[in-house]
Amino acid sequence: MTSPLYRDPSAPVAERVRDLLGRMTLPEKIGQVNQRLYGWQAYERTPDGHRLTDTFRDEVSAFGGMGALYGLQRADPWSGVGFEDGLDAHDGARMAQAVQRHAREDTRLGIPVLLVEEMPHGHQALDGTVLPVNLAVGATWDPPLYAQAVAGAATELRARGAHLALVSALDVVRDPRWGRTEECFTEDPYLAARMTEALVEGARSSGVGVVLKHFAGQGASVGGRNSAATELGTRELHEIHLAAARAGVSAGAAGVMAAYNEFDGVPCVANRYLLTEVLRERWGFEGIVMADGGAIDRLVRLTGDPVAAGARALDAGCDLSLWDASFARLAEAVGRGLVAEERLDAAVTRVLALKFRLGLFEDEPAASVDSGGVPAGNALKGRFRKGSSGGPDDLAAGQGDVAGPVDLAGLGERIARASVTLLVHEGDVLPLSSGTSRIAVLGPNADAVAPLLGDYTAPQRPGTGVSILQGIRAAAGPGTEVTYAEGCALVGDDVSEVASAASLAAAAEVAVLVLGGSSARSGDTVFASNGAALAGSGPPSGMTCGEGVDLADLSLPAGQRALLDAVSATGTPVVVVLVQGRPHAVPAPRSGAWALLSAWYPGPRGGRAVADVLFGNAEPRGRLPVSVPRSAAHLPVFYNAKDHRYRGYVDQSAEARHVFGHGLSYTTVEYGMPRLSRNRVTAGAPRLVCRVTVRNTGARTAHETVQLYVRRLSGGTAWPRIRELRGFVGLDIAPGTEADAVFDIGPDTLASVGRNHERVVEAGAVALETGPASDRTQGARLEIGPPSG
Repeated sequence: MTSPLYRDPSAPVAERVRDLLGRMTLPEKIGQVNQRLYGWQAYERTPDGHRLTDTFRDEVSAFGGMGALYGLQRADPWSGVGFEDGLDAHDGARMAQAVQRHAREDTRLGIPVLLVEEMPHGHQALDGTVLPVNLAVGATWDPPLYAQAVAGAATELRARGAHLALVSALDVVRDPRWGRTEECFTEDPYLAARMTEALVEGARSSGVGVVLKHFAGQGASVGGRNSAATELGTRELHEIHLAAARAGVSAGAAGVMAAYNEFDGVPCVANRYLLTEVLRERWGFEGIVMADGGAIDRLVRLTGDPVAAGARALDAGCDLSLWDASFARLAEAVGRGLVAEERLDAAVTRVLALKFRLGLFEDEPAASVDSGGVPAGNALKGRFRKGSSGGPDDLAAGQGDVAGPVDLAGLGERIARASVTLLVHEGDVLPLSSGTSRIAVLGPNADAVAPLLGDYTAPQRPGTGVSILQGIRAAAGPGTEVTYAEGCALVGDDVSEVASAASLAAAAEVAVLVLGGSSARSGDTVFASNGAALAGSGPPSGMTCGEGVDLADLSLPAGQRALLDAVSATGTPVVVVLVQGRPHAVPAPRSGAWALLSAWYPGPRGGRAVADVLFGNAEPRGRLPVSVPRSAAHLPVFYNAKDHRYRGYVDQSAEARHVFGHGLSYTTVEYGMPRLSRNRVTAGAPRLVCRVTVRNTGARTAHETVQLYVRRLSGGTAWPRIRELRGFVGLDIAPGTEADAVFDIGPDTLASVGRNHERVVEAGAVALETGPASDRTQGARLEIGPPSG
């Protein structure tokens, strides 16, 4: 008997998809666009291990297959999965094989299942390596380092049989009160785009597809409120919120996830302008669009009918549901004429094409598993843009480029170390001397690992991680006494232990206060149906950040403020380390000598990374990916606002306390003026080189992040922004020497959003500015003439 064409691995993807689609019934098609089941409902523990549940088998039987299965290996308090009943790496690989075996052998067409996992900062699974959160990644300004770490995390995910990684990358911080700020790279579209490229390329190198969250504009919710309304105009959307998505699509993202928010009054999951006109028609994207959890069912409030809700999302361009009931009723929608079957065929085509490109039809579910739990698998084939044949020779990236074992935990520690950002340094407090006689380490985050990890983190085995107190004790010299007191709780206004902590500070040469917040979930946390924490009148179970945990006030909690005041009143030099998933507004203490560092959520080895910086074993090289406000009343404070020459409030400064791009070091540098190879170009051929010399005037090696900004002086379609980041270069400069940062300037550098919301180079004048931060730049004027001819 001749094997069907869709089973021929040598045939082009498009032909295999066409052959398979032509064999499918309407219910089988609907099964391929559904992802209703929570993955942890697909298995159960038995005395001999784990087995598939009847719930899973019934779901597959209902549609003669399954499009995707979310979170088979997810573990956290929301799922209720832990070490007692969950899947470790070996069991996870075997359960993934069991899922595929059932889909292949117990359905008519034998279509494999896409296994979808959360990989926000490492695979969210038992024994998955936890990395620093995205906001910490943004603070490194180091896309290649991030790409290496993503490749390692994707290798872990793929080894357990999964194919798609869900990663937040598209949300841009416009209001840090939002609890999901930690999941964003930055407030800046250019930096977000570069990190998103690194994310996609790193995952593809390990044969894993990335679904980018969230499309689009979710970071601009009103009041920083989770899943709330946005008031974005089309130009703001294109200038700020689509840059990372466009970069991710160009890099080869497998999919995007439609966000909960609406644009122009229409929820993203039902927004044809976003999902079809922009994503597919303008950008040529041929990957999948996945709904966020339960987002399609929310449309019932608009349609009054779940059948119509599913039809509306499908017609707009959504291909794959997530935990929704509405998409399961698409047969009714087709029968009632609410959506054409051709729309369904288009969605199924994209899902099947992704499965072929990821090699699912060539994976053998009964393949042997090596000692690392690695099943057989193919690398990711092709980019998901028009013009790609998808055939066996169409290999753009993802050829198993990661060679040999990767020390992923070590890469995470490197990111943590590179992300530590020195914001204030007065009185020469740092670096700490190994000969210091006594150091008081104080604060609620000093001797805890959980706050270092961030949201979307699986349970950790006992003894995992290094707290900041442990890191300091290990780094201090043998003659240094390190004392410790918690001083106050993470949240609340209890000050009963503040006085005793202050007495330890008074008896020390220096006090290190480890303050900030936590996104650590617990068994006491109450969750919404989509996994967001439910916050009522106060933080849920000690969480001060994370999904569902938005803040009205960016100050530290009252108990922490009281501890800072009491310790600074002793006159002992103070080093404040903020463990945080969003920028907090911290006023200067009463002490004359003090330093302030942001450690973000640095991951399980963050304590060692912070200690390395405090003792000068590593330079503080982080640069702010977000602006830090003076208070919530000052918002918004993002650096790239429209340039209306606002003169400020009458009662206090309107400027950010610490600006985007800011970060101090243990040495000093001097910047020369930027030098342009040409002072005039045409919009049709805008190419030149910009150079700036940076000299290290201090006694330690400088690790400088040289930043390039564009500021429009005249011309253009729309009112200009104050300035916009368009490049950055890292330099290592020895003491007493200098080095040049070189920027190749081209259309991508000089383009802006034109009249039709396409990126174009417009005639006029701009300043090319370079410097160490967005408020400390020097510029050179460049004239851009109209296109010649």
